[in-house]
Amino acid sequence: MKKLAIIAVLAALVAAYFAFGLGQYLTLAGIKALSADIAAFQQDNAIAVIAGFFLAYVAVTGASLPGAAIMTLAAGALFGVVEGTVIVSFASTLGATLAFLSSRYVLRDTIEARFGERLKAINAGLERDGAFYLFSLRMIPVFPFFIVNLVMGLTRIRTLTFMWVSQLGMLLGTVVYVNAGTQLARIDSLSGIASPAVLGSFVLLGIVPWITKGIIGALQRRKVYAGFKRPRKFDRNLVVIGAGSAGLVSALIAATVRAKVTLVEAHEMGGDCLNTGCVPSKAIIKSAKVARQMRHADRYGLSAQEPQVPFKAVMARVLETIKTIEPHDSVERYTGLGVDVVKGYATILDPWTVEIARNDGGTQRLTTRSIIIASGAEPVVPDIPGIEDSGYVTSETVWTTFAALDEAPRRIAVLGGGPIGCELSQAFARLGCEVTQIERGERVLAREDDDVSALARASLEESGVRVLVGHKAVRIEGRSLVAEAQGAEVEVPFDALIVAIGRKARLTGFGLEEIGVNVAKTVVTDEFLATKFPNIFAAGDVAGPYQFTHTASHQAWYASVNALFGTFRKFKADYRVIPAVTFLDPEVARVGLNEREAAEQGIAVEVTRYDLDDLDRAIAESETKGFVKVLTPAGGKDTVLGATIVGAGAGELLAEYVLAMKHGIGLNKILGTIHAYPTMVEANKFAAGNWKKAHKPEGLLAWVERYHAWMRG
Repeated sequence: MKKLAIIAVLAALVAAYFAFGLGQYLTLAGIKALSADIAAFQQDNAIAVIAGFFLAYVAVTGASLPGAAIMTLAAGALFGVVEGTVIVSFASTLGATLAFLSSRYVLRDTIEARFGERLKAINAGLERDGAFYLFSLRMIPVFPFFIVNLVMGLTRIRTLTFMWVSQLGMLLGTVVYVNAGTQLARIDSLSGIASPAVLGSFVLLGIVPWITKGIIGALQRRKVYAGFKRPRKFDRNLVVIGAGSAGLVSALIAATVRAKVTLVEAHEMGGDCLNTGCVPSKAIIKSAKVARQMRHADRYGLSAQEPQVPFKAVMARVLETIKTIEPHDSVERYTGLGVDVVKGYATILDPWTVEIARNDGGTQRLTTRSIIIASGAEPVVPDIPGIEDSGYVTSETVWTTFAALDEAPRRIAVLGGGPIGCELSQAFARLGCEVTQIERGERVLAREDDDVSALARASLEESGVRVLVGHKAVRIEGRSLVAEAQGAEVEVPFDALIVAIGRKARLTGFGLEEIGVNVAKTVVTDEFLATKFPNIFAAGDVAGPYQFTHTASHQAWYASVNALFGTFRKFKADYRVIPAVTFLDPEVARVGLNEREAAEQGIAVEVTRYDLDDLDRAIAESETKGFVKVLTPAGGKDTVLGATIVGAGAGELLAEYVLAMKHGIGLNKILGTIHAYPTMVEANKFAAGNWKKAHKPEGLLAWVERYHAWMRG
C-alpha cells in the first residue's frame, strides 16, 4: 500500500508538470520573465513567497524533475545570497531525502531480491565509507544530484547520514549558484556558472575527503606501530609462516614476481591437507568404496563376496599415497622455484622481525617488509571427563596410529557429525569396523538442507554406521563413551575413539598476542586480509571464515599480492563463490546458497530439482541415489544463486555451477550448451531444462497450438 501511495504521488507530480507546462517556467528565460512579477508580489507577501518557493523546490527535487539548478538561481534573484542559500539548502536536502526514500520503498526490495549477493559488498563498503562516498558525489556537480538520490536509496545507508552529508556536501555548490542568481539578468546560460575551471575546483574539493581519509589512515598506522622501531632496510620482502596450502601458494607467488621470500615450516611440507587431511582421507575412502562394491557386486551382475581387509596393507597404501604426492610440496621443489625454505618454528618479534628456531638447532633472525601468517588449524578436543585417558585419536593422528595396528579396531566411536566425522565413519564401517557416530545436533551435516542431511544419514546407515543424533557426549568411562539424549544415558563401547567435532585456528606460539595482533577464533583481518598491522597478513584456516584447502589457496593470492604491492593497489578477498564437497558416497557438493540459508537471509528463491534416478548414465552405473538442486531468484530470472548436488562424482559436477556463478552464466546458457552423452554431467543440463519447463510461455504455446491445428486444415 505504501509503494502504491508513493507511486501515485510521484505520478501526479509528473503529470502536473507536463499537463500545466511547468517546464517552460523552469528555464533560464522563463525565470527571467517571471522574476519581476514575483518580486512585486513578494513585497507584500514575503512569507507566502518563501513558503511557496520552498514547497515547489521540494516537489521538483523530490519527484526528480528537471529545473532544480534554475530554481537555485531564482532563489538568489528573489532572496539574496544568505536567505536564498538557507532556503535552498534545506529545501534541496528535504527534496533529496524524499527522492531517496521513494527509491528505497519502491525499488530497493526488488533490486535486492535480484542482486542481493552483489549488493552485500556495496552495502558493506557504504556502511564503512558511505559518508565519504556521498560527500564526494555531492561536492562534484558532474554527477546529477537526482541520480545520486535514487541510487543511494537502493543501498543500506542510513537516512540521517544521507540527510546531513547531503546538506553539507551540497552547500558549496548551492552558494555558488545562489550567488550567481543575484546577477540573474546578466546570465545568458548555465555554462558560465559551471565552467571547466569551476568544475575542476569542485573535483579537487570532492577528493578532499579521501585525502583526509588517507592522512587519518597514516596517523592510525603510526599509532599502531608506536613502540616498534622500523628497520632502515630489510632482509626479505616477505616471510611466510606455515607451508600448508595458503603458505605454499603465497611463497610461490612471491618467488614468481622475483621477491625475496622465506617460507618457514616446523613440521611437514604440504600442511594438514597432504599429511593428515584431504589426501589420506580420500585414499582410505577409495579403499572403502571398493570394499563396498565387492559386497554388492551382484548389482553389476557379478558374484557378491565379503572382502578380506588386510588393515595394515590398507593403511600402508594411505601412507604411500601421501609419500607419492609429497614431492609436489617438497623443500627441494620450492627451493628450485626460488623460495628460501627454512624448517623451524617462527616467532614474530615485532611487525618487521621474525625469529626462527631452526630444526637443526640454530637460530635465525630475519627482517622483512611483510609477513603472512598461514599456520593452519588443529582439531578441537572437547572437555569431556575421562577423554584424556581414553586414548582418543583425531583426524590428524588417526593415520599413523591406525597404521601401527595389525588389525582394524573392532568397535569405533566417532564423535562428530560434520564432514570429517561422516567421511571417516562411512570409510571405517565399509572396511568392516562396527562404527557408532555420535552427533549432538539433530542432523548430520547440519549446514546442509534437510533433504541432504537425510540422504547422508541413510547412506551412512546403509554402510553399517549406527548414527546417534541428538546425543551429547557427557563422559568417558574406561572404553565406553556415555552420551545423553532426552534425559537418558546411552553407553557406546569402543576399541578406538575418533574425535572429529571440528577444527580451530592454530594461534599460539607465533608471538601474535605478544606484539598485539588481534585474535578471536581466528586471526582478525580486514577485507584485504591484513591484521591490525598493515604489513602483517593472514590466510587459510588461521584467517577463516572457511576451512577448505581451495579457499586457503584463493586467499593466498590476495594476501601475497596485497603484501607485496599494496602500496599501489589492494584487493579485497572475494568469497562470493566458494565450493565445498563432503566426500561421502554419494558425495555432497554445494556452491552458493542452499534453501536453509536463503530462508535465514530472507532471500526469495525458486528451487529446481532433478533426480539422478532418471539419468541414463546413473542408471547404467547403478548410481541413482541423489539429485541436482539449483536456486534461482523468485520471479523467473535464470541467475544461479546456489547449487547443491548429491550423487556419484558430485564434486566434479559442481564445477559447472561454480563457473556459472563466477562469470554470470545463467541456466538458459547451461541448457543451450551441448553435454556429451551419456555422462553424469548431463544432470546439470536436465536441471536447467526443468527450470525452463517451469517458465514455458503457456499463452504463446496456446496460440502455437492453434496455428498447428490451422495448418492441418
